[in-house]
Amino acid sequence: MATARSAGQAPVLLQAAYVLHRRPYRDSSLLLECFSREHGRLGLVARGGRGKLAGVLQPFAPLLLSWTGAADLKTLTQAEPDGYSDPLAGAALAAGFYLNELLLRACARLDAHPDVYDAYATALVALQGASIEPTLRRFERDLLAGLGYGLLLDQDTDGAAIDPAARYDYQAERGAVPARDGALGGATLLALRDDALDDPAHWPALKRLLRAQLAWHFGDRPLNSRTLFRALAGRAQPEPDSA
Repeated sequence: MATARSAGQAPVLLQAAYVLHRRPYRDSSLLLECFSREHGRLGLVARGGRGKLAGVLQPFAPLLLSWTGAADLKTLTQAEPDGYSDPLAGAALAAGFYLNELLLRACARLDAHPDVYDAYATALVALQGASIEPTLRRFERDLLAGLGYGLLLDQDTDGAAIDPAARYDYQAERGAVPARDGALGGATLLALRDDALDDPAHWPALKRLLRAQLAWHFGDRPLNSRTLFRALAGRAQPEPDSA
C-alpha cells in the first residue's frame, strides 16, 4: 500500500477511481484529475507523489483512492491498486487518452455519474483486445446517455419507428429527421441502439454523428489526443479514425 501525508480532515476512504491526468506540482508533488465512481471528477494534490506514489498513480489503472479536504482541490491521503490491468500501447493508448480527454471536458467536478464510470472501465478493458472503433463509439454513446444527452434511436421526429431502409439527418435535441438524401441510414441508427457495432460499414457515419453530438453539448475545441494518436501510431493523416 502506498500512502501520502494526511491533510488532517475527515477523509473519504478507498473509493474506486482512475487518474485522468497528472502533472508535477511544486518540488515533489503531483496535481491529479481523477474520476471516481461515487464522487465523479475531482482534483487532488498528491504530496510527495513523485516518490513512491508515482508508480501507483498511473492513467488507465483501476485504483482505490482516499482523500480529505473541503476545498475544490483536495489532498490525496492513500492510493493503492484495485486489481490488475494490462497496460495500453500504441493506438489503444492514444484511444485511452481520448476517453480521458472527453471525461475532462464533459464531466463537472464532484458530479457523480456511476453509469459513465462503468462505461469507462468497460471501454478500457475492451481497448486491450477489441477493435478500437466499436469501443470508442460505444463509449461516446454511453457518455452522452449517462450525462442526460442520450440519442433518440427508437423513432424519428414524426413518431414513426426508425426504418432500417430509410435515410435520416440527426438534429441535436430533436432526433432523427427523415430525409431522402440524409447522412445516416436507419440501419446505422439501429446498430447504435442495439449495440451491433462490429460492422465497419457503420463506423464512418457513427463517428460523424457522435462527434457532432459531443461538439454540440460540450464544445468543439480540438482534442489534443488526436495529435497524440499520430505520434503513437505513426500515422500521417490529420485525424485518426479511432478518435
